[in-house]
Amino acid sequence: MERPISLYLIPTPIGNLGDITLRALETLKKVKTILAEDTRKTGILLKHYEIQNSLQSFHIFNEHKILAGLVKRMKEGEVMALVSDAGTPGISDPGFLLVREALKNDLNIECLPGATAFVPALVKSGFPTDRFVFEGFLPHKKGRQTMLKKLSEEERTIILYESPHRLLKALEQLSEFFGSDRLVSVSRELTKLHEETFTAPVKEVLAHFQAKEVKGEIVIVIEGKKGEPKSTDDSA
Repeated sequence: MERPISLYLIPTPIGNLGDITLRALETLKKVKTILAEDTRKTGILLKHYEIQNSLQSFHIFNEHKILAGLVKRMKEGEVMALVSDAGTPGISDPGFLLVREALKNDLNIECLPGATAFVPALVKSGFPTDRFVFEGFLPHKKGRQTMLKKLSEEERTIILYESPHRLLKALEQLSEFFGSDRLVSVSRELTKLHEETFTAPVKEVLAHFQAKEVKGEIVIVIEGKKGEPKSTDDSA
């Protein structure tokens, strides 16, 4: 007999509320409790779709404290859904700890497909999509330069997340570690009214965003390092 689902991981729109799936809406309506990174933000989504289920906070500042209690409730039969502010839970958002603990306790989990910001940014960049590496947010201080130096040698397409107030610093560092001619694609406000994607050598991308006020969540896609050309000398 198949075990019932105890926890649903439900992607939510990264901007445009119309991007939520019918299945996500149906699932949000049927679960007993919705765990949300920010109840105010999720409340807007639920109100828009007239969903009135119980809403509870679950974020990086309380997840360790309430984890055991949530697992206990699911083991007793309560069905929950986890959503983050935008996109898929667990992708640079809370979710990993709850999933790991639920699996340890033999609870059944289902993850619905849906919005994730880096996918449209990657596809729109025009860079190779067959092989890529997703690094999420770089360390703010300790280990940041070490990571940048390592990534500068990466031949696969690289995807990073960044906040608007740190974008210029990130682009300056990319120019320093990757070279000012490395191609970079920056997407912001994806799916929203003022969506923008700008793709060019990093020196031009930096100049573009230095000349304007930057708003919205940022996805940076970096072309991988070009491999050394193979020798055509067959004399050996």
